[in-house]
Amino acid sequence: MPKYWLLKSEPESFSIQDLARCPKKTTSWSGVRNYQARNYMRDEMKTGDRVLFYHSSADPTAIVGTAKIVKEGYPDPTAWDKNDDHYDPAASPENPRWSMVDIQLDEIFKTPLPLEQLRKVAALKKMELLRKGSRLSVQPVTKEEFEAVLKLARS
Repeated sequence: MPKYWLLKSEPESFSIQDLARCPKKTTSWSGVRNYQARNYMRDEMKTGDRVLFYHSSADPTAIVGTAKIVKEGYPDPTAWDKNDDHYDPAASPENPRWSMVDIQLDEIFKTPLPLEQLRKVAALKKMELLRKGSRLSVQPVTKEEFEAVLKLARS
């Protein structure tokens, strides 16, 4: 049974349109530097899991499409690259510390789904994204929440 996730990205850094331009519409989801998010990617995300792609720090912030996991967690080499914005001096190839997954684009929604719209959907009232103070860039989503978002996107 696949699991469901929400991945946040600032569109100025990497948007869903950037993903659409990648070879095979696939990229590594690197640079995550939160231990809980890392644990989700390293330990729980599996090939075939579904993803909601969320534009954070946008106007408006919104779920903009879907993707799927196409490669399970593996060491994130940006952590030991001194020239990368996500460099971590405590990480190395021998002690990778941080993980990433690969995702592939499924769909870009015709109309983004902003937070204000999502908050009005009863099926989403317990969604982690909508919880006050929720800032994690990698979040679990229930199957019911995922399906409710798809229904909203296609209505």
